[in-house]
Amino acid sequence: MVVGDFAQEVDTLVIGAGPGGYVAAIRAAQLGQKVTLVEKGNVGGVCLNVGCIPSKALIQAGHRAHLAKSSADMGIETSDVKINFEKVQTWKDSIVQKLTGGVSALLKGNKVEVIQGEAYFSGEDSVKIMDEKNSSTYKFKHCIIATGSTPIEIPTFKYKGRVIDSTGALALKEIPKKMIVIGGGYIGIELTGVYANLGTEVVVLEGSKQILPGFEKQMAKLVEKKLKKNGVSFHTEAMAKGVEQTDEGVKVTVDVKGETKEIEADYVLVTVGRKPNTEEIGLEGIGVEMDERGLVKVDKQCRTSVKNIFAIGDIVAGPALAHKASYEAKVAAEAISGEPSEVDYLAIPAVCFSEPEIATVGYTEKEAKEAGYDVKAAKFPFAANGRALSLNDAEGFMKLVTRKSDGLIVGAQIVGPSASDMIAELGLAIEAGMTAEDVALTIHAHPSLGEITMEAAEVAMGTPIHTM
Repeated sequence: MVVGDFAQEVDTLVIGAGPGGYVAAIRAAQLGQKVTLVEKGNVGGVCLNVGCIPSKALIQAGHRAHLAKSSADMGIETSDVKINFEKVQTWKDSIVQKLTGGVSALLKGNKVEVIQGEAYFSGEDSVKIMDEKNSSTYKFKHCIIATGSTPIEIPTFKYKGRVIDSTGALALKEIPKKMIVIGGGYIGIELTGVYANLGTEVVVLEGSKQILPGFEKQMAKLVEKKLKKNGVSFHTEAMAKGVEQTDEGVKVTVDVKGETKEIEADYVLVTVGRKPNTEEIGLEGIGVEMDERGLVKVDKQCRTSVKNIFAIGDIVAGPALAHKASYEAKVAAEAISGEPSEVDYLAIPAVCFSEPEIATVGYTEKEAKEAGYDVKAAKFPFAANGRALSLNDAEGFMKLVTRKSDGLIVGAQIVGPSASDMIAELGLAIEAGMTAEDVALTIHAHPSLGEITMEAAEVAMGTPIHTM
């Protein structure tokens, strides 16, 4: 690294090493670019370190604990299930370390230079990279910004002590007896499931009329029903007003449909959304256009209003999903290399790792009609599937949205076990322009959850075998 006024020159500079940034760096290097990747935290970003990966590890641990305590109807009875939470956390951390170590090895193998520090734009083709000791100038031909997002902090619920964000919830040292979760979106509901399965009494406060407002009501209701069986209580149309905390716990004041209540717990977890990390990196000074929410405006190649600067992931419009960031990363890296790549969000899946899981891709029935399609919805229940019954986990359904004229699949929604895995086949079907008949004629292994997709396609055709 060159210190002082002498600028280091690179082909492509990538800012942020999350699932958008590190993928962009690797793909750009594969295409022959000299790439430098800047990260102020740990390689892997929020997703690998304090988001997607550790949360799924804890979800699995909680699921295993719950199964151990609740399999009597299968003839498996346990009198004393012990949870060593310190060991659970150590196991979770080991998964994070394996994945982040693997990413570092991939970056090194692709000859990507990785620099620790914070970047600030000093011009349309240069940044200052600062760490605790030095400040260096880097000049670039192209730059990809992938700085991600951070949890939104409510002014009356500052993250301190027993008021925690999702990162804090993933790093607790003990299993709380009681927890309040403010925000019933996918992050709040996933973490609610974790701690409910570990034995915590959880109270969810959601401002809208239903939990998981981004998903269809019928699917959200099924998740709510299962969580209630596990001791979770819900307050919808609830606005948290303030919190008092002591060394032992918290007392939250909340307005529920016009009635003021006070709820006590060990911790309060705030999950009311995330905001893009676009402040304090100098974008305004170089003329990068942003909207009122602080999101960077980009074209179909992820190019900003400054033609040699690209932006991807949580800092651009669309759902804040790791796989969306990785997809955009490849598009941006290829566009820089002169390839005709551009984004196409036709079949981008969204998943909530709740119990049961929820997954969607393409249009819902309502969205398809609003878009001008003449569609119908075909539904098949998990309860009619042999594999789901043998798993003792048969709550849920799959819904296919197909065009009436030719059976073209334009959307799908799943709520049930392994929905996160099952949605991939339907994403491929939409991308490939497949019809319900194409899916129905594809032989699926028996007994498997995958058969549900074939069965739903047969419902769409009007020729179901295992349902009326």
